[in-house]
Amino acid sequence: MERTDFNGNLRLKDIGRKVTLLGWVASKRNLGGLLFIDLRDSTGIVGCTVLNPDSVPEIKNEYVVEVKGEVKKKDTPNPKLKTGEIEVIVSSLKVINKAELTPFIIADKTDALEDTRLQYRYLDLRRPCLLNNLKIRAEIVKCFHSYFDEHGFLEVETPILNLSSPEGARDYLVPSRTRKGSFYALPQSPQLWKQLLMVGGIERYYQVAKCFRDEDLRADRQPEFTQLDLETSFLDMDQLLSLMEGFLKKMFKDVVNFDLPLPLRRMKYWDAMDNYGSDKPDTRYGLLLKDIKGIMSKTSFPGFENKEFIKCLVIPNQAKVTSRKVLDELNMEAKKFNLPSLIALKYENNALIGSFADKFMDEETKSQLVSFLELKEDDLVLVSSSAYRRDIDFGLGALRTLYGKKLNLIDPNSFDVLWVVDFPMFDPIEGEEGKYTAEHHPFTRPRDEDLPLLDSKPEEVLAYAYDIIINGYEAGGGTLRIYDHDIQWKIFKLLGLSDEDVAAKFGWFIDAFKYGAPPHGGLAFGLDRLTMILAHTDNIRDVEAFPKNLSAIDPMSHAPSKVDEDQLKAVGIKVDLEK
Repeated sequence: MERTDFNGNLRLKDIGRKVTLLGWVASKRNLGGLLFIDLRDSTGIVGCTVLNPDSVPEIKNEYVVEVKGEVKKKDTPNPKLKTGEIEVIVSSLKVINKAELTPFIIADKTDALEDTRLQYRYLDLRRPCLLNNLKIRAEIVKCFHSYFDEHGFLEVETPILNLSSPEGARDYLVPSRTRKGSFYALPQSPQLWKQLLMVGGIERYYQVAKCFRDEDLRADRQPEFTQLDLETSFLDMDQLLSLMEGFLKKMFKDVVNFDLPLPLRRMKYWDAMDNYGSDKPDTRYGLLLKDIKGIMSKTSFPGFENKEFIKCLVIPNQAKVTSRKVLDELNMEAKKFNLPSLIALKYENNALIGSFADKFMDEETKSQLVSFLELKEDDLVLVSSSAYRRDIDFGLGALRTLYGKKLNLIDPNSFDVLWVVDFPMFDPIEGEEGKYTAEHHPFTRPRDEDLPLLDSKPEEVLAYAYDIIINGYEAGGGTLRIYDHDIQWKIFKLLGLSDEDVAAKFGWFIDAFKYGAPPHGGLAFGLDRLTMILAHTDNIRDVEAFPKNLSAIDPMSHAPSKVDEDQLKAVGIKVDLEK
């Protein structure tokens, strides 16, 4: 076999050339005296015409074949194919390998269930759309290497077998054979190691890093994923973000030929939450949340008592079509965020209507609300209240996203890119006074001006933290890091760790700060999400070669699986499953 060309690369310039092609039979059509074959390889499809079908062996879809012939101009071009202006007139065809009937059609559009496609993933990958997604992924990685090489970054591999430490999700554990009863943990991120690289004087590090988190899955999450990871020393936040923006501009241009305007917008965390109900706002459409406490607190509704936050979402042209059933479905969504039943107000015939408006609102209050919200005919107003700011923001934000999709307000081919900055350092634990979790992670550096608040008002401390948001997805995130030993120790204590816990889990790490740690910070882009966004798909499993399903199972290899007793004995493990 001596291939002269890849199928998808043939064009009008190749007319008259003798070619040898290899690939899979994507489809065939026998019209009696003519046999038409769509021949697929990794670059695309080219049409092949056999003038004498009796001269070639029998073929079926997905047979692997070698085709020899001459490139001709096609009488009737096919605009759906890049090779649609030419065809190959076949002089000989050889079957290299036969194929059984596939469990689903190998084409972009398929009605096969996802688990079936994952079970036969090697067939699924032949679909042009999935192959194209993997090409986009490879181009992003290529761009990542190119850009950061040019900017003096050094690629360094960090350990896969690590000490288990609390980073926000459950670890995947690996038992040690040589130290029975002890376990390694697979990395949730290279966080600690890349900081130590900065202490070690590397200054500029990057890595395409595999990460593992044992958490519940969803459409944009997998148990193993890939980060485009980096860390720098001696850059402030503005300098670091500017460097990242240069990479993003290059990536968008090189991969999808989109000119990303710089500098990128920066939106403060609480502005994003207050207006969009999300810390990863999709600003491609409106439907902003509105604070109406000043108006609605004048009503006689007892459910607003002791509720610090009263907000609403105005949905245009939905009043008349919103039935009781629809409201019940919306309430089910709101309850996921601990919100009470939604109050629905409808603006019809220049008046607010609904049982709530009739029972609890006087005419003056109605008029104030109509004016403030600038209501128009057939507007639907969804009102909610809560004692907790994040609950009401996230709850109404989820409804905003729902309606943004339902009303087709989002241009699926556009790109909306911005930074969200000024994150809170801590997230108070609801119902537990004085207890906090880290908003990003415990290594995040508090803003210099907020350091005095660590002792008095930790909930008001802002961090040098930043997320890159693309089309409503967090495509990457990072922080400037704590590099002072005493401050890092204080942060751990604020998060409820005892001195003994800090020493056992992180002592080896923060001891390094005693030996001249430089100011440093970094960021990690999610390669899987970046690819998903640029490929215009909403399923992360479409951009990985061999993903797991929503149950974290590989339907093809059947991992995870049981192992035999000898393997378990070697690492000192006995499995005791409850029946």
